[in-house]
Amino acid sequence: MSLIRKATFILNSARLVLLALWFGAALFFSVVVAPAAFGVLRSHGLPNAGELAGAIVTRSLSVVNVAGFLIALLLLLTLFLVRGSAGRVSFIVEGVCFAVMALATSLGHWVIAARMRALRAAMVVPIDQIAVDDPRRIAFNHLHGYSVNALGLAMIAALVAMVLMARNLRQ
Repeated sequence: MSLIRKATFILNSARLVLLALWFGAALFFSVVVAPAAFGVLRSHGLPNAGELAGAIVTRSLSVVNVAGFLIALLLLLTLFLVRGSAGRVSFIVEGVCFAVMALATSLGHWVIAARMRALRAAMVVPIDQIAVDDPRRIAFNHLHGYSVNALGLAMIAALVAMVLMARNLRQ
């Protein structure tokens, strides 16, 4: 195996590991951290359990989103270094996946989460004390749905890219 092939293999492997680590963190956050924070705090009957759990989830999600954005940008940039190791369609699909991942995580963090924080600040009292039919709480719940969808989209894009990257490593 030539030196260039070895270097390309190592770079491709490192890229795949980096993406898999982010995907694992995002999956762990979605399946374990967020539900556990709300479940544990609410099980103690705290009057502001939702507010406290939301603070934990918001902080954790910030790390997941910013890391996803930075990793997607890095993978997009390094995609051009390994261009020859993948077919043309694979190269384009990977690039689109990384762009989608970067866009979804950046929107999730800098747009959606920022609006959610602003809404919570405008509520003055903990969200648990706001009526379910209050327009601010309804807007907050809609933004929460967008946040879940943005992270889900980023995770799907990452999964597709991981499959392509793993397939290209085998060839």
